Amino acid sequence: MAAITAAMVGELRAKTDAPMMECKKALTEADGDIGRAEEILRVKLGNKASKAASRIAAEGVVAASVSGSTGALVEINCETDFVSKNDSFLAFAKAAAALVAEKNPADVAALSALPHSQDGFGPTLEDVRRGLVGKIGENMTIRRFKRYAGGGKLAHYLHGTRIGVIVEYSGEETAAKDVAMHVAAMKPVALAAKDVPAALVEKERKIAAEKAAEDSAAAVAAGKAAQSAEIVAKRVEGSVQKYLKEVSLLPQPFVKNDKQSVEQMLKEKGTQVAGFTLYVVGEGLEKRSDDFAAEVAAQVAAAKGQ
Repeated sequence: MAAITAAMVGELRAKTDAPMMECKKALTEADGDIGRAEEILRVKLGNKASKAASRIAAEGVVAASVSGSTGALVEINCETDFVSKNDSFLAFAKAAAALVAEKNPADVAALSALPHSQDGFGPTLEDVRRGLVGKIGENMTIRRFKRYAGGGKLAHYLHGTRIGVIVEYSGEETAAKDVAMHVAAMKPVALAAKDVPAALVEKERKIAAEKAAEDSAAAVAAGKAAQSAEIVAKRVEGSVQKYLKEVSLLPQPFVKNDKQSVEQMLKEKGTQVAGFTLYVVGEGLEKRSDDFAAEVAAQVAAAKGQ
């Protein structure tokens, strides 16, 4: 049996980025053969990837790739903020955005099947993802992407790695970039009121109706006359219109000058916005509820059970 030295463990860890104990176990099993130990770890890391697939990935990054009138925005998720700063993870996200822009995949499955090699993994983007899941030890998922190639100009803005925006426009570039930053800050859901999803409008109308009913009931309880159905309907519609103005890009007060709307600023600059996409990391996803102490305790318990 070959002696397993700290230098051997360190060399294998540098090659695989696997935990120290996993490296030592693999070297022991391989009788000190680093090449064989690396193969053993690949198998074990693949197993880890399968186990990780059931875990929630609600952290991550938004990456963009824009060249001329072709561009893409991609959200890639992981489990922790720590991994979202990992160089390999960031390189994977950047590569995914470039592949969307260049190859125009139909969906995430088609994107995952595209050729890509990284960190010794491949030959597809999915193979790289699975390899990185095993190497880093966290689940990773390609959540969504949006591609533009309609011939219009594109401006994009990334607020760190957690918020990304692409704006399709005609006219002045500076104005379009300002709109991209505005979208990142104010998070409109649509370009104009007519574009707000019907489900969101109905949800707001229901909330407004319930609020109006509560106010009417409170007025009666206080000895006042109940509001007529006509007045209640006007109140509800007023609330809905206020909501539409707040969540639509064009009527929003411009962040750099709240005395004018975005629409007024664009008109002043001779610029038109055809559409935009806003991605916020983890938006709408369930977050992990376990804390760091509980995670460490779980790992210790698992180690004792080995």
